[in-house]
Amino acid sequence: MAERTTKTEKTPAQLGYRMPAEWEKHSATWLGWPHNETDWPGKLDTIRWVYGEMVRKIEAGEAVRILVNSRAEEKLTRSYLSRAGAQLKRVEFIVHPTNRGWTRDTGPIWITRAAGTRREKSIVHFHFNAWAKYADWQKDRKVPDTAARLLRKKLFDIRLDGKPFVLEGGGIEVNGRGTLLTTEECYLDPVTQVRNPGVGREVFDSVLKESLGVTNVCWLAAGPVGDDTHGHIDDICRFVNPNTLVLIKESNPRDINYRPLSENWERIGSLRLEDGSKPDVIALPMPSPLYFEGERLPASYANFYISNAAVIVPTFNDVNDRIALGILAELVKDRPVVGIHAVDLVLGFGSLHCLTQQEPV
Repeated sequence: MAERTTKTEKTPAQLGYRMPAEWEKHSATWLGWPHNETDWPGKLDTIRWVYGEMVRKIEAGEAVRILVNSRAEEKLTRSYLSRAGAQLKRVEFIVHPTNRGWTRDTGPIWITRAAGTRREKSIVHFHFNAWAKYADWQKDRKVPDTAARLLRKKLFDIRLDGKPFVLEGGGIEVNGRGTLLTTEECYLDPVTQVRNPGVGREVFDSVLKESLGVTNVCWLAAGPVGDDTHGHIDDICRFVNPNTLVLIKESNPRDINYRPLSENWERIGSLRLEDGSKPDVIALPMPSPLYFEGERLPASYANFYISNAAVIVPTFNDVNDRIALGILAELVKDRPVVGIHAVDLVLGFGSLHCLTQQEPV
């Protein structure tokens, strides 16, 4: 059964835990099968085929745990995955009703520590509230509890002054050595989509350090227009190794994203890693603007996912697809970099990284 922390218990950091980097070896990737019609209006069937391609690429190197609403939905999911060419022997189905499928934000955030000759892993439960924007999040918030019970892992219930502390996995990015990236737009905006009212930078930094074992929290400004999460870092800036970052860059000064993304580039020059060194920062281009019913979509090549078998990268039928894939292939040498068509996927205001959550070995 899952255990819960109390005020008298030590924090994960005090117990020697840390959040691993995404490129460290996984035992599984978590996904939530898509079922919410409002996320992809008129496109839900198409999205299920995209999931099939994702699972096929990921299960080549690790197990895939898929949340389904019911056994009937499991049967449907098996049918789609089989026809997409996925090997179902690597897939585990977990019946847990969800509101949506954005498992990066709702799924278990894992931390690990050395335990003799092996590595012990536990789950940090930050409390999802649908990005402080939507009313239906109650089922999604329970996913970490289900994961802890299923796998018999310790669950750290993160609260501040007795209140659930809200944070999403897509809002943080770590290098596994002590540095964490996030954005002011997402977690410090006092008006829009406020996750933790009254919580400022100093307290936020403290909670992250205590919960995830990081020592160095770095803040960028904001993300691209159209981001439903209001500034998640995984659309903006990502680590590809402990000291190298890719940062999205809009080259067209007339584009609405030019100014906010330029501010990130102004800040990145003063960013320092946990050891005081400057990271290598590589520019990742932006695709041409994508719209749905007149609304700008948050299409970004930064929303890639590093699985054991491959780095899967969203592509958008754009001239910059090949450039982005080439840049990432030059930076990640230990596994192939492959594109997955995401024009339909991004209608839900998210992409590959938003849908996945890694479970370390």
